[in-house]
Order: sequence, then structure tokens, then C-alpha cells
Amino acid sequence: MARYIVRFMKDILGENGRQAEICQSSLEIEAANSRDATEIAKQKFCQMERLNEWSLHADRVQVAETDLHT
Repeated sequence: MARYIVRFMKDILGENGRQAEICQSSLEIEAANSRDATEIAKQKFCQMERLNEWSLHADRVQVAETDLHT
């Protein structure tokens, strides 16, 4: 299994009128592949934020494999 860092990203409009990207949450997930990691992270994010749908608090998901393997 591989380890992935899954970030939930949101675009916001800052006080200066410029668009900025912020990370709503970052999770380390162990999964067979990036697709599985994304789905597991979505479920965990919804549980943490008490949501039915992850996209209510984030615009997109970024997934990166870490160098650590189990």
C-alpha cells in the first residue's frame, strides 16, 4: 500500500479583491492507489466536517503520493 496526502482546496476572494487558494484540510491516507485514497479522504473529510458532500466546503481535491510506503 502507498501513502497519499490528500488536500481539500477552496478558492476564495481576499480582502484585496484577489482570488486566493486555501487548503481546507489535509489528510494522510494509506490506499492501494490515488483513486482509492481520494474516495477514503472524501469520506473522512465529510465525517470530520459533518457534511453529506465534501464539495460544500472545497472546490477540488489534490492528491500526491508520499515517499513512505508500508
